[in-house]
Amino acid sequence: MTDEAIKERTRKTAATLFGKGAKIDPPYLLWKAFDRELANDFSKFITGNLYSRTVLSLPERQMVACAMLAALRAVDELKLHVNAALNVGCDPRKLAEVFFQVAPYGGMPAVNEALAAFRDVLEERGEWPLEG
Repeated sequence: MTDEAIKERTRKTAATLFGKGAKIDPPYLLWKAFDRELANDFSKFITGNLYSRTVLSLPERQMVACAMLAALRAVDELKLHVNAALNVGCDPRKLAEVFFQVAPYGGMPAVNEALAAFRDVLEERGEWPLEG
């Protein structure tokens, strides 16, 4: 695949994941402030190559990312990926369940932080409280 094709796939996947919803600066902006070329390489690898693979769907990838970030207690990055998960059609009830599933592996503080971050994103998107 040509570099231009990877760049286009990166742009398309990033727009799908991060193009709407809560206004959260992606880590790419921070990376770019330090090293533009390396930031572009990271972005092409993560978004253009890894996230655009079809073995897992984007909603499945986002649920995995959200579970990992919750367990790691990486709240800022979690907010970005919760928003992306909602953008690609993840069911908010299933995302909440993913966060509860973190309890035996990451502990209740990780669950609590994940649910609070999830609520913050839902509020910013005008989707809180959840119905039903």
